[in-house]
Amino acid sequence: MKRTRIIYIVIVSVVCLLASCEKVIDLKLDTSSSAIVIQGNVFDHPGPYAVKISKTVDFTDANTFPPVTDAKVSISDNVGNSELLTQSEAGTYLTSKLRGVPGRTYTLKVEIQGKIYTGSSTMPAAVGIDTVYFRKNIFDEGNQTVLEFRDPIDVDNYYRVLEFVNDTLRPGFYIGNDKLYQGQEIVFTISSTSINSNDPLKTGAKIRLQLECIDKNVFEYFRTSRGNNGQAASPANPVSNLSEGVLGYFNACSVREASITVP
Repeated sequence: MKRTRIIYIVIVSVVCLLASCEKVIDLKLDTSSSAIVIQGNVFDHPGPYAVKISKTVDFTDANTFPPVTDAKVSISDNVGNSELLTQSEAGTYLTSKLRGVPGRTYTLKVEIQGKIYTGSSTMPAAVGIDTVYFRKNIFDEGNQTVLEFRDPIDVDNYYRVLEFVNDTLRPGFYIGNDKLYQGQEIVFTISSTSINSNDPLKTGAKIRLQLECIDKNVFEYFRTSRGNNGQAASPANPVSNLSEGVLGYFNACSVREASITVP
């Protein structure tokens, strides 16, 4: 009986101690100043190619990025071609005649209120898709989309795969390199439920997979931005291949596509 009473007193004492340690903490989060975000692409197929420019918002605000409408945007390559882009809608600037060619290095120049931002990207050679097919997902009743292709030997390659369902880009993306698969068959397996999406693929839906061959700097950007779907935002910023003081990326890549219909 005495022992039971002692145990009771100890328990009460611990509870009181824990209660006395409780403290309301007021987190004072500093707001971040707005930064420029640039997202530009050049492909090895006819344009127009788009460069989108916006501003970041504080991480406590909704992810609605205000467009930048007063920019002067140009793209040039290392063989003497250059073009000044035209704004088609708020914050979106388009080419009209520039054509992406594998092996060439493209340079983006953006001037905003007297400040100049630049970035460059070398377009790798394209890698063809061997096959696309479905197989059962071992974790649920859905299907997995499987993309297979042969990696070129003796060349360092970096890849990004995008998934379109009925011509609508699904959230998220898939990246990889050939560090462990030099010259081998590479397999990308895409779940029936895409990244950041709870909508399973429905029978009859048309799936289009886009295989991008990207350069190393662009790969590093997407590798460090996977949690943000490629959108640079506060408080964590991906590694950019653009000049200091701006967020985002400039991507010159070759693209191959393959389509399949959900059974």
